[in-house]
Amino acid sequence: MPLYLDIHTITDGVSADDVAKAHAADLQTEGKHEVRYLRYWVNEQHGKVFCLVEAPSAEAASTVHREAHGLLADEIFQVQEGA
Repeated sequence: MPLYLDIHTITDGVSADDVAKAHAADLQTEGKHEVRYLRYWVNEQHGKVFCLVEAPSAEAASTVHREAHGLLADEIFQVQEGA
């Protein structure tokens, strides 16, 4: 299954607590799209959120975000895991 990293920029600020809630919503939604959100990282100071996801396509990963909470990524990249 392809692996993707997406990047969100939240210009009006972001908290780790809010991202945890959004991630929980992703986990509730992902199954019907054959997607697995694996990890996320937050940089509150710069309003950045990064999500690592296994998905059949970038579109499927975006669909989960859209349905779960509406916070779409600004960019999404297919990546390969390294050591």
